[in-house]
Amino acid sequence: MMANARKSRRPTLADVAQRVGVSAKTVSRVLNEDGPVSESTRVKVLAAVEELGFQPNLMARNMRMGTRDSTVGLIVPEVGNPFFGALAGGVEGAVRGHGLTLLMAASEEDEQQEHTLVTAFLARRISGLLVVPAAGSNHRYLRRERDSGLPLVFVDRPATGLSADAVVSANEEGARTGVAHLAAHGHRRIAFIGDRPATLYTRKMRQRGYESALEAAGIPYDPSLVVSAHDPYTAGVAVRRLLDSPTPPTAVFTANNVASLGVLPALAEAGRRDVALVGFDDLPLAGVLQPGLTVVAQDPAAIGRAAAEQALARLRGERGAARTVTVTVRLVERGSGELPPPKAQP
Repeated sequence: MMANARKSRRPTLADVAQRVGVSAKTVSRVLNEDGPVSESTRVKVLAAVEELGFQPNLMARNMRMGTRDSTVGLIVPEVGNPFFGALAGGVEGAVRGHGLTLLMAASEEDEQQEHTLVTAFLARRISGLLVVPAAGSNHRYLRRERDSGLPLVFVDRPATGLSADAVVSANEEGARTGVAHLAAHGHRRIAFIGDRPATLYTRKMRQRGYESALEAAGIPYDPSLVVSAHDPYTAGVAVRRLLDSPTPPTAVFTANNVASLGVLPALAEAGRRDVALVGFDDLPLAGVLQPGLTVVAQDPAAIGRAAAEQALARLRGERGAARTVTVTVRLVERGSGELPPPKAQP
């Protein structure tokens, strides 16, 4: 019984030392390449490490030596959203070639959870930190880490209360392009379904682009056409309510992929193939829908790569003021955004 329990226990530095017949300090010298050790002892220690399956506690080692871990932390609001999955893939692909490992966690769009995760990552002495800020977060508490030289990059949304590197999409420009596209096809009643809360950076920028496009087209802004939704269900409810109103929209601009995922089935269930739709963010299989979904496509992998490259540049010693990189977007026409409005409009 005791033997089985011992076998299941993770081997320690002391186990390696006992196997070789040397002190734990000698084993530490071999593993850290720190201090004089004979070649024969070094060979025996490494052989024992392999035989026992011992894995050094890199976190403890880094804490003792004051060095950074060979990991980069990434915090996203949610892991189930394809956008953040592709973004993480871009980060991972960029850091892997530099001998770094990506650690990822989700804040669930909760500022306290984000703070807890940041604290946990910092305790590991990570080499860089990338954060997609949760709604309502304030990042003043990271001033010391930024000033100490920790590569710190905010992704998709800039930091609040802190001047720091950021990588974002061309949110305002993209929304303006998408809404102008609907206006160019004759629509005057264009609804906007955006993220919640309305103070979220991406929501604000995309609504600003929406309003700018309306103004450029000479279309009066109607607050009754602007609604919020944070999940597919509430987006579906919102569009059904809009279409049931006395003066319904003839076109809808969904300001993120989550809203599109709610609006698409709601329109299909209502048999409304006459409502034009443009979404911000692409979706898997968007091109096989009938009609295909017209989108303002972001490049989340490029956003992730750009964020990682900025962190790597800081890690190499680049100094200077914080800078914001804006990644371009593009309009992809597939049919839904090109539907004309009814001949008789309100």
